[in-house]
Amino acid sequence: MLTAIYTTILYQPLYNILIFLYNIIPGQDVGIAIIALTVLIKLLLYPLSRKSIKSQKDLQELQPKIDQLKEQYKDDREKMAGEMMKLYKESKVSPFSSCLPLLIQLPFFIAVYQVFRSGLTSESFDLLYSFVANPNQINHIFLGLIDLSRPNVVLALLAGAGQFFQTKMYTRRKPEQKSTGSKDENMMAMMNKQMLYVMPIFTVVIGFSLPGGLTLYWLVTTLLMIFQQYFIFKKKTDAT
Repeated sequence: MLTAIYTTILYQPLYNILIFLYNIIPGQDVGIAIIALTVLIKLLLYPLSRKSIKSQKDLQELQPKIDQLKEQYKDDREKMAGEMMKLYKESKVSPFSSCLPLLIQLPFFIAVYQVFRSGLTSESFDLLYSFVANPNQINHIFLGLIDLSRPNVVLALLAGAGQFFQTKMYTRRKPEQKSTGSKDENMMAMMNKQMLYVMPIFTVVIGFSLPGGLTLYWLVTTLLMIFQQYFIFKKKTDAT
């Protein structure tokens, strides 16, 4: 039952849009179709991703005050929790607001993964809508060079580089502090630095095993996120 609902609501529409784009793009380049589909998905999910980015930035800017509360009430965890909830409420920021939009987007990523993993074969053409032409076969070569049905090292490395740059945009430089709470802040800074490198490495490793079509989707999604973060951060900076 759930599989049928998932197929009808997510997988089949995304698959049909991809094939439709593939049919109308000159030269029938599946890579261009994937890029176009990625842009459409990002536009559809823009309100959610915008909210997630803004929430992450707000939490980041609130971190110094959170650190102060942790130091001030380090011996009274109940009081600390109450003061932190008060701070979140006064700042109109939820510690979970950046996670929910990402969780909502997860089914889309799973559906896209399934489309690129098993949907680009003639066996899946029976899922095409009546108004979407059957291409009989899919040419997996992107720009005449890259086979998107197989893992591609170059795309994996580019996706990792994009992930590194995107993560780096969230890092912020803080002046060195010599207070008693500086140890905790240094620990947080170290964890942020580790994430800066762990996520790109994870992206590259996963990209080595994924079909090139999905890695291309991941790369384009990351690039669009970079542009989106840039404009949201810039708009927020200009407003302050």
